[in-house]
Amino acid sequence: MKDILDVHIHTTASRHAYSTFGEVIAAAKQKNLELVGIADHAPSVPGAVHKFHFVNFKVIPRDAYGIKIVMGAELNVIDYSGSTDLPAQILKKLDYAIASLHRECIESGSVEENTSAIIGAMKNPHVVIIGHPDNPQFPADLDAIARAAKDFGVLLEVNSSSYLPNSHRTGSAENAKLMLAACKKYGTKIIMGSDAHIDLDVGNHELSQKVLAENDFPEELVVNTDTEKFFDCIRYRNSLKPKGA
Repeated sequence: MKDILDVHIHTTASRHAYSTFGEVIAAAKQKNLELVGIADHAPSVPGAVHKFHFVNFKVIPRDAYGIKIVMGAELNVIDYSGSTDLPAQILKKLDYAIASLHRECIESGSVEENTSAIIGAMKNPHVVIIGHPDNPQFPADLDAIARAAKDFGVLLEVNSSSYLPNSHRTGSAENAKLMLAACKKYGTKIIMGSDAHIDLDVGNHELSQKVLAENDFPEELVVNTDTEKFFDCIRYRNSLKPKGA
C-alpha cells in the first residue's frame, strides 16, 4: 500500500517527545513522505506546551524543504460531551486537529459516556481525526463511532504505537478488528498515524499496515495513499465551520 503521509507526530514542544521540528522534517524527507503533520499535545497533558505555542503557526511555511507541512494539535477530550482543551480562537489558527482521550485528562467512564465523549468531539468542525479510538482503556461502542465518523466526515486513526508490545494501550489490535469491520460496513475512512515521539518513528506505520492487512481493509478507505485525500477531509470539515470560525 502506498503510504506517503504522517500527521500524528510530536516534537520537543510536547516535553515527553525527543526530536525537534527540524529533525522531524529531515526524517520525513529521508523516508520519502510527501506530507508531514505536527500535532503536539494541547495543554491538559502534564508537561505540555502553553496554548500560546499554537498561535504563531503562520511563520511556518506549508510547502518547504521539499515537503508539504501541516500544523495542528492533539487535543484532549476533557468531558463526556466531547469538549476539548483549546479555545476556538486558537483552534482556528490550526490546519487540523486530532482529538483523543488520555487518562491524564479524563477518567474512563461507561461505554456510553466514552462513546458520547468521542462523538461529541466529532461535532467540533476543527477536529479532523479521532486519535486511537480503539484504546481499550476507554471502552466504547466502536460501531456507533464508525457510523458517526462517516456522518461527520471525520477520520478514525489506526495508531501504530498502540499495537507495540510495550504499549500502554494493550488490546488495541483486538478492538481494531471491531472498529475496522464497522468502518468497512459504513464506508468510514481511516488514517494511519505513527504517534511518533522521536524522529526515528516518523512515518512508521508498520504495525498499522499489519492490522489493516489482517482485517482485509480496503485501500480506498485509507487516506495515507494520497495527500489530496487528507486535504479533502480538511476542506470538508472547514466547510462545516460557522463563518469566521
